[in-house]
Amino acid sequence: MSVDPLGRIASTDRLLVALDFDGTLSPLVDEPMSARMLPVSRAALDALLATRDTIVALVSGRSLSDLRIIAEHDDASQVLLAGSHGAEYWLPGEGRLELDDDPADVALRDTLRTHALEATRGMAGIWIEPKTFGFGVHTRGADAATAAAANTAVDAIVQAEAPHWRRRAGHSIVEYAFRHEGKDTGVATLRERTGATAVLFAGDDTTDEDALESLGAGDLGVHVGEGPSAASVLVADIPAMAALLTRLAAERTAAQE
Repeated sequence: MSVDPLGRIASTDRLLVALDFDGTLSPLVDEPMSARMLPVSRAALDALLATRDTIVALVSGRSLSDLRIIAEHDDASQVLLAGSHGAEYWLPGEGRLELDDDPADVALRDTLRTHALEATRGMAGIWIEPKTFGFGVHTRGADAATAAAANTAVDAIVQAEAPHWRRRAGHSIVEYAFRHEGKDTGVATLRERTGATAVLFAGDDTTDEDALESLGAGDLGVHVGEGPSAASVLVADIPAMAALLTRLAAERTAAQE
């Protein structure tokens, strides 16, 4: 007899629901800072937040400051945040956890951003996104040839000037950073901070696979869209993800009665 994985985590003592933002709760858009959570996604998160012993977190590659803007997240929010793939955190009652980075890393970050901007200047549809620990090269608005040229040019810059940096490729973006944390770090840190007895993590991109692969036997991984993925559950799209979260909130409430 098969066991319903959603029902299994619904009954855990203390549940952490950790979610990617772009492509999981919000549609992918050409202008990254215009991304906003779909109403059905917001309603699903509100239902989970109203459920006892349930913690909701966003785990994103976005810089923490940008994540707070697109998630419409204020200081009264009960949603935990892990930005920059698990290198930055915001916690209710504590706020932003301060970081202590080497000034040399920050200076190199600024230099490489400038070089990337210079190398891609005039390339239609290319946008260099500043990030706390590096930068991203967005190619969603470019044709295939221009995107390839931009990625090749910036790859060469980073390989020559900072070969120790971490490179991540996602949906129409390549990110470079001097911090090497992945979303697996974000999930592990939030699990420890909250004392969660089980975790549901959901994402849609290759950058989410670190977290999905790190989950234990008592956890649940969900992938939004087509595979392949290390997730044990696949849902078709963002509304389907919202429906799964809404169902989880209902099952968890019932299990606690």
